[in-house]
Amino acid sequence: MTTDKKTYMRIMDPKLDSTVKFKNLHNLLVSLGFLCTIKGDHYIYRIKGMPYYINLQPKGNMAKPYQVKQVRDFLNMYGLEVK
Repeated sequence: MTTDKKTYMRIMDPKLDSTVKFKNLHNLLVSLGFLCTIKGDHYIYRIKGMPYYINLQPKGNMAKPYQVKQVRDFLNMYGLEVK
């Protein structure tokens, strides 16, 4: 199983929100086709054809749990998943 698939499965489990590494979350979003712009400590992810974007900030080397939930909701809303 690839790292992206493991990260995706971790994101989809609400009990694991506090265990997602920011680097893995970033790599997953990029592999799904998101473009990343960095402004300070804000990582802004956009994907062509979608009106919304995702704004994330790392907390050390981990992703913030509430932002992992936002990513999960976004992926579910638009039907994005790792194949």
